[in-house]
Amino acid sequence: MARTYTKKRRAEREAETRRRIVEAAVALHGSVGPAFTSLSMVAERAGVQRHTVYAHFPDERSLFLACSGLFAERNPLPAAEAWRAIPDPRERLRVGLRAIYGWYERNGDMAACVLRDAESHALTREMVELRIGPATAVYRAVLGAALDRRRRGLLQLALSFFTWRTLVRDGGLSREAAVEAMVGAICAAGSPSEARRR
Repeated sequence: MARTYTKKRRAEREAETRRRIVEAAVALHGSVGPAFTSLSMVAERAGVQRHTVYAHFPDERSLFLACSGLFAERNPLPAAEAWRAIPDPRERLRVGLRAIYGWYERNGDMAACVLRDAESHALTREMVELRIGPATAVYRAVLGAALDRRRRGLLQLALSFFTWRTLVRDGGLSREAAVEAMVGAICAAGSPSEARRR
């Protein structure tokens, strides 16, 4: 019985240490960015030795998977499937962008660090493609279903975190004003032949 209890306590301690390491990585990725987070920094923040980090995560990729997985679990991206049922394309855009921009608001610091680093850091780029890529593809499909090529190009701009940041954080717009600005731009775009007819 004592042996079983000891094994259980050891397993609990191991799980707690692992959790602290992953939490430390999440915090650092959201403050200095994944590309600038060293395993030594993670170890120091978690209150463990560097070799303890390696005992739980034999390489940087395994730590990134755990870190990005925990963040995604706690901060799920908006689910787009319900938007398909909205018959009016303009209202569908409005509802979708409102949800996406809300996610950006809640997770702006992390998104800024991660997306910045994804430009030049291969492992960060891989995690972005894994965790964000599939949802973004669904957003393009659902919100762009009734749009022509020109409007789909503007939709791509509207979906960008950096567009949200420019409009809201830099430009001082409210989330609702930013949504309306992008919905208006997309719906007003039209094709070149439509523009000539106006």
